[in-house]
Amino acid sequence: MKLKEIIRVLETAAPLQLQESYDNSGLITGNTEMEISSALLTLDCTEEIVNEAIEKKCNLIIAHHPIVFSGLKKINGNNYVERTIIKAIKNDIAIYAAHTNLDNIQNGVNRVISEKLGLHSTKILSPKKQLLKKLFTFVPVATADEVRNALFAAGAGDIGNYSECSFNMDGYGTFKGNDISNPTSGVKGIRHREDEVKVEVILPAWREKNIVAALFDAHPYEEVAYDIVLLENYFQNVGDGLVGELSVEMNEQDFLSLVSKSMKAEVIRHTEFLNQKISRVAVCGGAGSFLLKDAIASGAQAFITADFKYHQFFDAEKKILICDIGHYETEQFTSQIFRDLLMINFPTFATLLSKTNTNPIKYFH
Repeated sequence: MKLKEIIRVLETAAPLQLQESYDNSGLITGNTEMEISSALLTLDCTEEIVNEAIEKKCNLIIAHHPIVFSGLKKINGNNYVERTIIKAIKNDIAIYAAHTNLDNIQNGVNRVISEKLGLHSTKILSPKKQLLKKLFTFVPVATADEVRNALFAAGAGDIGNYSECSFNMDGYGTFKGNDISNPTSGVKGIRHREDEVKVEVILPAWREKNIVAALFDAHPYEEVAYDIVLLENYFQNVGDGLVGELSVEMNEQDFLSLVSKSMKAEVIRHTEFLNQKISRVAVCGGAGSFLLKDAIASGAQAFITADFKYHQFFDAEKKILICDIGHYETEQFTSQIFRDLLMINFPTFATLLSKTNTNPIKYFH
């Protein structure tokens, strides 16, 4: 299939608009019109990964971490980033990355961690703001259902665990067409009164273009009246980290044993034990120290993440058990997200989980 079909599935699940400003998610090398035979799924894209793709005859690599974070001024093979890009291009291999956009969705990286730990009733630890908008439009009563259905189909009306949400208010509108108008109802040149429904729906900001297009296609009027406003509401399904509940509370030693086994973590750097039971757990794949205050505020007794600095461990202030299990360890199962997405949408497409361990950190025992 064409690369653009695969990208469509990935970006429907994890829109590029959800990546952080410093990130470089998306298509790194390749052309969207390429025919893809099979994909190699990995956490990092390195020279070894490209070699594995060549060996397994995969012409697409889907990685969590982008091989290129900032612009390259020269590509002459002086470092591993340049050598990886050169080798991929020479062998006609596309590289695609879904990084912080995959971190920021509810069914992304943190969901996998939560499932490995057996957490339930999970929710976003730190939801994001200014990602939601509200659309108001005014529709003749007879066609209100048709317009609502079009808006829902385009992605409007989702709130938390509910879809097809709207608020509707009956009223009437007036209008008078000029000489070159073509009114759906009434007569041009004469003011007309029409019974209408005011329809309000929430929409993700990145879907605005498609939703407005759907509105114009479904609306019967020659001139469509609508308003769109940016909301300050938190987006319940988008943000950093997750927090959830253990089915059975456990002591701190047993909890660390669970984490070590479930997450295949050889080493866990943690704060002192507080002699409390662990029942609520906050998680964040990758570097999550910035979420410590949110983890404490959530009522979690433990916070699983990576890349805490020495002095940041003091910030726990005996309120929470910080468990730094390593960056690779928190994100090593990310490839499974890619595999599941592709298998659901393309059951016969060949997806291979990389066998290469890309963790740059080694442990001496």
